[in-house]
Amino acid sequence: MLQKRVSGVTGISGGMDKGTTLAWIICGSRLFIWSYLSTAASRKCIVLELPSSILEDVDTNRNLSSAWLLCVLDWDHTTWSTNKVHQQMTAAGVLLCNRKTRALVYWPNIYSSSPSVTYIDQSESTSLSSSGITTINKQQLSSSYNSLIASAIPGKHNFCIALACSSNGQLCKFICSPTGIHCQEILSVFSDGPKGYPRSLIWHAPYHSLKEPKRKFLLLTDDEIQCFSVELFPDSSTSKLWSHEIVSDDVDAGIQKGLAGQKKIWPLDMQIDINGKVITVLYATFCKDRATGSSYTEYSLLTMQYKSGLDVCSESTYRSHKKILEKKSPVEVIIPKARVEDEDFLFSMRLKVGGKPSGSSIILSGDGTATVTRYLRNTSWLYKFDLPYDAGKVLDASVFPSDDGEDGAWAVLTEKAGVWTIPEKAVLLGGVEPPERSLSRKGSSKEGSTQEERRNVSFAGNIAPRRASSEAWDAGDRQRPAFTGIAHRTAQDEESEALLTQFFHDFLQSGEVTGTINKLQNSGAFERDGETNVFARLSKSIVDTLAKHWTTTRGTEIVALAAVSTQLQDKQQKHQKFLQFLALSKCHEELCSRQRKSLQIIMEHGEKLAAMIQLRELQNLIRQQSSTGSAFTNSNSQNELSGSIWDLIQLVGERARQNTVLLMDRDNAEVFYSKVSELEEVFHCLERKLSLIISGEMPFTFQLQRACELASMCVTLLHTSMNYKDENHMWYPSPEGLTPWYSQTMVRSGIWTLASFMLQLLNDMGHLDRSAKLDFHSHLEALIKVLLEAYSGAVTAKVEREEQHGGLLEEYWKRRDTLLDSLYQQVKGFNQATYQGSSEVVQEQNEEILQKLSSNLLAIAKRHEGYQTLWNLCFDHNDLELLRSLMHDSMGPKGGFSNFVFKQMYNNKQFAKLMRLGEEFPEELAIFLKDHPDLLWLHEIFLHQFSSASETLHVLALSDGDSSISEIEEPTSYETKVEPTLADRRRLLNLSKIAAVAGKNADYNTRLKRIEADLRILKLQQEILKLLPDDEETQEIAQKLLPPAELIQICLKIENKNPALHAFHIFAWTSLSFLRCNTSLLEECWKHAANQDDWETINQESMVKGMSDEEILEVLRETALFQASRRCYGPEAETYEGGFEEVLPLRQESSEVSMGSSVEAILMQHRSFPDAGKLMVTAIMLGSVAADERFEDGPSPME
Repeated sequence: MLQKRVSGVTGISGGMDKGTTLAWIICGSRLFIWSYLSTAASRKCIVLELPSSILEDVDTNRNLSSAWLLCVLDWDHTTWSTNKVHQQMTAAGVLLCNRKTRALVYWPNIYSSSPSVTYIDQSESTSLSSSGITTINKQQLSSSYNSLIASAIPGKHNFCIALACSSNGQLCKFICSPTGIHCQEILSVFSDGPKGYPRSLIWHAPYHSLKEPKRKFLLLTDDEIQCFSVELFPDSSTSKLWSHEIVSDDVDAGIQKGLAGQKKIWPLDMQIDINGKVITVLYATFCKDRATGSSYTEYSLLTMQYKSGLDVCSESTYRSHKKILEKKSPVEVIIPKARVEDEDFLFSMRLKVGGKPSGSSIILSGDGTATVTRYLRNTSWLYKFDLPYDAGKVLDASVFPSDDGEDGAWAVLTEKAGVWTIPEKAVLLGGVEPPERSLSRKGSSKEGSTQEERRNVSFAGNIAPRRASSEAWDAGDRQRPAFTGIAHRTAQDEESEALLTQFFHDFLQSGEVTGTINKLQNSGAFERDGETNVFARLSKSIVDTLAKHWTTTRGTEIVALAAVSTQLQDKQQKHQKFLQFLALSKCHEELCSRQRKSLQIIMEHGEKLAAMIQLRELQNLIRQQSSTGSAFTNSNSQNELSGSIWDLIQLVGERARQNTVLLMDRDNAEVFYSKVSELEEVFHCLERKLSLIISGEMPFTFQLQRACELASMCVTLLHTSMNYKDENHMWYPSPEGLTPWYSQTMVRSGIWTLASFMLQLLNDMGHLDRSAKLDFHSHLEALIKVLLEAYSGAVTAKVEREEQHGGLLEEYWKRRDTLLDSLYQQVKGFNQATYQGSSEVVQEQNEEILQKLSSNLLAIAKRHEGYQTLWNLCFDHNDLELLRSLMHDSMGPKGGFSNFVFKQMYNNKQFAKLMRLGEEFPEELAIFLKDHPDLLWLHEIFLHQFSSASETLHVLALSDGDSSISEIEEPTSYETKVEPTLADRRRLLNLSKIAAVAGKNADYNTRLKRIEADLRILKLQQEILKLLPDDEETQEIAQKLLPPAELIQICLKIENKNPALHAFHIFAWTSLSFLRCNTSLLEECWKHAANQDDWETINQESMVKGMSDEEILEVLRETALFQASRRCYGPEAETYEGGFEEVLPLRQESSEVSMGSSVEAILMQHRSFPDAGKLMVTAIMLGSVAADERFEDGPSPME
């Protein structure tokens, strides 16, 4: 569900409830709730539908991870205990609130079979309830809710009280019940406070007894912590107990304001510990460095506790003391100097406390990151949660319970990967120090600073004490190569890297590499693979080195300078020198055999460097064309410092600059051209920010131009990388199982986003001239070509690694067909326009263009097995020779293109053409016909394989979904257009008999006997259906093949002697195994046969009239029991296999035999047996010895 999502929905909200250990996610219009502590086998996910009226004002596509607030009410447990999480919940209520619309939805019990729901839509200013209409103040509608808490009301079944704080300074109180939601009271926390406050609302004691009559809660404002008490019953009144000013001039009160450089303070969130004694506040401070003039944001944690000696349980304590709280410890600075963000970003941050390591906290931001912070030796250590693949945003965090009753490890709920725990060891080993240096780079151009920067660029996974960048607050939706903190670096790694750097420096100076490989092997340089390998790290530092001579004083004009190209060329030469160093020192050979992934990364750095150089050349070309008024003309641009590529460079550079403190004062373009190893970010930004680069409000031709520019950029980057790989293939390791960088999900998604946008533009191109359409087509064609190549590389790598690749392959096929079909429709449109009133010369030119377009499309479709496109091209031109040529060239594992062609002809009912064409491709035709027995038997007869044809016909005649009336092998699955009638099946059985006679193999007699039996059962079905009333039910089964058991059941429902006897005929022509499996049904048939005659009347007449034995025997001959006995046990009784005696004997030989083990025992249970039992037994005994002069006429062998 998380990975597929709902079509068209991008915004997912979710959360975790620590008290009940329930996790929840809202996707589209559905709410999913499950226990994250349950095992996979026992996990039950509850799915609730949100009311449609609530969703009308909600933007489900808005990418907000915290658009909804949710509270869980546990009705099961009246008191909280440490082992509560191990108990199974059976009753719980859920209260859901939308932050923006302020709509409330309440499910009294989500565990009921059909959960009821009540809701209140405040956007409409009124809410319906059982008591009428509740009016909502219009002033509230412009604000949003920041926090929501709820508590059960003692003594009232499924009633709860809810409190919500609004961004306009109000506190709203609701009473929720199964019949409605009532807004009971609205309190004003402050009348003219700052925007966005109050921020946080929490219960004073997170876990309490449900029998307590009142509860306390805390409220965080812009400068205070306020404490309130609410009566849970009877009147739910609210009173303020105390308030403590945390932002003041008094340093002991909390946060000291008025410090030098301090501009503004924002309290962001508040949490209380499990014991209700320690309060932690997250706050941000906007500061300005007076020396450099640079601005930054400082993030800190304030920890408060109750003053010693206070009785916090007594309300009189609050009236007698002015100050209730005191600092527990000095303020903990999490990040001293971070990027300046707007208020919306700041207010999206949330705080969680209580997880391990002890004293740690976790901070969640609205962009989907989770950072664990702990204070140690007067320093905060940061650990950012990340996965080696894209897990999406972090939606919420909680704490796992531990066996000792205290809080355990941190757990996070991710957008795409579910719930993950953060081990305590990972936080301890993977934590890094926050940066302490200024954001200004004045005086930092020394070599030492450059070395520091180089180390910080790839600090992920390194636990050596060093400064972390603001990467701990990264956007979170970027795919990381490693789980930060697990693969930590050791002193040996540091030594190896320093040694390698020295050796390479010596090589650049002298060209000597003597003894290099031995020393590197001894240092452990070859022990790690991937990005942590020291060779890969040195390669990364080469391509990512910042230019010393680039400066921000010249602003965006940097891109217009030749220094960009020169710097990239210098990097390329140095990287080439590094490859030579690896070859001469024999390190390349060692990497190629032991660390293939590391060597591939090194070579991909060369690819990306070459691609970046070509991108720079593309920019120069666009600038020249703009100045001459040729392609890509932009009347609004003065130079190359505009256009879609330039805008994309700015976005990518800005994103990289945000993530690294060392780059904060660099120009965006400078950062972009420096971060060569992160070229994938171009495509990530293309996926997420395309709407910013190409807006729907732009003129249509302008959108076309910018889309073509971006397509040229993508094609240039990938073509250059592929060409680099082809030219330097001797340097690369064996490619098995290695995914090229341009085949990664991030790259494919970015190109697909652009391609999808270009497909949308195709719909509005009717008014453009032919040249513009052709130009757009060429760009789209080139883009599709590289995208499909990227998919092909990704699939190949997964197959070689023997990983699950079904989902990727399906995505590849689906997108391939969509893209190729769009190109085909364009080519088809050009073809139609070619023959509309043009001169001969123009027509010849058009035909050449069309031929070229068709050839290009044919080549792409052929390479990527786009069979539908290949078929369309051949079919439209009626080119049978091309079709045969493609069928010969494309021999796939399951028949390839040939199999697809056969399917198309089969669906078009071109059976004769299919069979004639199949003679040229016998193996492919044989594979196809295995799934189409309606044609297979013809082919087998053509090959004189009569026995096989007989078997195929037999299967075809009796196939009906999952059932068959005969005990033979299961039929092969095949496609059927129209279900055959009973007459058709009879003809197929007769054909099968003829083919069996023609084949005469070893089991010829057995097969003929089975076919004859099936013919008889088919004839019996036709006779039975004639006895049924002509109603709708009969018409429905009139031409349907019925299983023997179902036919017999129909006979038992008809009160007539003939169908009662037909049931025994059906048993006779089935197999012995069928008889044994349906003995109880056979007994019912005997009971039904006994009921066909009035035995008491026969017995009375024989006694009253004094009938002779001959007369009595003549009467008995007409009874159903006599005729059934003669059919089953008579001397001329005929069956397919075995006899009825083997399953149900006629007489009960001993009184010890259980009732129902013989026909006689069955008759003994009949109501008339006490009086007419002798006659009934006589009838069956007489039938078992009587010859059948009127035995049924079955079909002749040739019929």
